[in-house]
Amino acid sequence: MFGRAPKKSDNTKFYEILGVSKNASQDDLKKAYKKSAIKNHPDKGGDPEKFKELARAYEVLCDRHKRQLYDDYGEDAVNDSGFGGGGGHDHPFADLFNGGFGPFGGGGAGGRPRHQKRGEDVVHTIKVTLEELYSGISKKLSLSRTVLCSKCKGKGSKSGATIKCSGCKGSGMKVTARQIGPGMIQQMHHPCNDCNGTGESINAKDRCLSCKGNKVMSEKKVLEIHVEKGMHNGQKIKFAGQADEAPDTITGDIVIVLEQKDHAKFKTKGTDDLFVEHTLSLTEALCGFQFIITHLDGRQLLIKSQPGEVIKPDQYKAIDDEGMPMYDRPFMRGKLYIHFTVDFPNSLTTEQCKAFEAVLPPRTAGQMTDMELDQCEETTLHDVNNIEEEIRRKQAQAQKEAYNDDDDDNMPHGAEGVQCAQQ
Repeated sequence: MFGRAPKKSDNTKFYEILGVSKNASQDDLKKAYKKSAIKNHPDKGGDPEKFKELARAYEVLCDRHKRQLYDDYGEDAVNDSGFGGGGGHDHPFADLFNGGFGPFGGGGAGGRPRHQKRGEDVVHTIKVTLEELYSGISKKLSLSRTVLCSKCKGKGSKSGATIKCSGCKGSGMKVTARQIGPGMIQQMHHPCNDCNGTGESINAKDRCLSCKGNKVMSEKKVLEIHVEKGMHNGQKIKFAGQADEAPDTITGDIVIVLEQKDHAKFKTKGTDDLFVEHTLSLTEALCGFQFIITHLDGRQLLIKSQPGEVIKPDQYKAIDDEGMPMYDRPFMRGKLYIHFTVDFPNSLTTEQCKAFEAVLPPRTAGQMTDMELDQCEETTLHDVNNIEEEIRRKQAQAQKEAYNDDDDDNMPHGAEGVQCAQQ
């Protein structure tokens, strides 16, 4: 016995809310929603109720199964599709889920629903420059995917009928046994070769001519990927229900992962801030400087010190609102940090030293007497070009010597004498 027949209600309202036609593609829906959502966002002075209607309409229409349900039976069919199948048919659309028809499958004894498996997501990586993440860009990605045959609606046959596979009795699996020893039998389960694990077979004369009974066909698809301002390295853009289609399967998503290319000047550290390195001469660090930074959007920023300001080695300075745009809040930006290093001269002449001493603060160390100097041992300073590398080299040498010492300790007593006696 089937439940009450579902009453069809309005199935155009959601399309009108988004301002698209009923045959709009997923890309058209996304563009329309994004445009209207920005316009009606409460943070921008929009109507909160209108914004909720937009979100609800897009939620339904961007889901392939919900959209089909909405197109067939209207808004009432999708307002409460999360009910359970406890054997009753109290909901007017229960048969769409629990019966033997509809996009959610079904059938079986007692009207129990047949749960659909979910298809695998397909992940693609695209490389983007820091300039593209700063300003935003649209990219196109061409790919191939499998879709249900439009001729037979994914049935594989002209009539839409299938028969139970005789090889596996409709289970989709076969069991083979082999003897692995006296009185020991091993059973192995594997997909049926006759039906490729579907449990169904199609009469050769009834096979669909378009898909040759395979139920699916290959399709070329071009995705338009909108990289929005402020997106980060590793961020994902999801195209819901756009992966490979298969019969009785909820289609997975296509997931685009952004991979940021290294930039020659600017760096990011997982935040909305930008970092840039700049080297000053000693004169600039002490007496003032100005220089120009070309930003990611081509603007020229004049960077200059305050009168009398001294820049110390390894010092940072920050400029507000010149970092990366904040994702979903593109009118707000992080900071631009400038890391200063100071290029000191390798040596100074005696005259230069006297000139510096005349203008710089006096030395902190007092003069030592000849007697104090006689009691000291003179040392020689050597240049160290890379302290980290020098430490690593010494650690590696110490480990090697420790390994050799262990080998000497493990040598049997008297072995050295035996070797000498044999020579």
